[in-house]
Amino acid sequence: MVKDNPDIECICFFGGSPEPQLPFAINVSKRIFEEVDRNIRICWEWNGAGNSRLVRKAGELSVESGGIVKFDLKAWNRNLHFFLTGKDNVEVLKNFEMLACEFHFPERFLTATTLLVPYYVDEKEVNEIAGFISSFSIEIPYSLLVFHPQFYMKDLPVTPRNQVRRCYETAKKHLKNVNIGNMHLLELRF
Repeated sequence: MVKDNPDIECICFFGGSPEPQLPFAINVSKRIFEEVDRNIRICWEWNGAGNSRLVRKAGELSVESGGIVKFDLKAWNRNLHFFLTGKDNVEVLKNFEMLACEFHFPERFLTATTLLVPYYVDEKEVNEIAGFISSFSIEIPYSLLVFHPQFYMKDLPVTPRNQVRRCYETAKKHLKNVNIGNMHLLELRF
């Protein structure tokens, strides 16, 4: 299908997190490289807590193809990260560091996001995360996402505007390429 469709320029593995299927996704990506005679970018959007050997292979595929790896850095504080995700963030941070250090010019393929969970993920968390990212390159893109209440956290509001502003200003102290995602949610009223 990919081979026969010249409109396909990118394969993106995301949704929840692709780490449980990394061996399969890596093999599919390698087959695409072998069977398709044009460049197809390979991209990943994940929590980043996968097996470091497989994360490295996935990063290599992205670098080779001109794709990206996007880490969802939920929180800097280990306890808060565990509260929000049920997992520690040690492997996430190690994997981000590994990809940032092992590949030259990480800003060409590495990016990060943080969901601004109201009253939990504040400017202190963003300061630590942005400082961590900037220790590798101030050019790495960083997106702050406005939170929308749903599923287990539907009792929380949309991220307050002042929290978004403070987090954005804090991130900009460390990084050049900071943006706010889901801005349209700030216009909604519940």
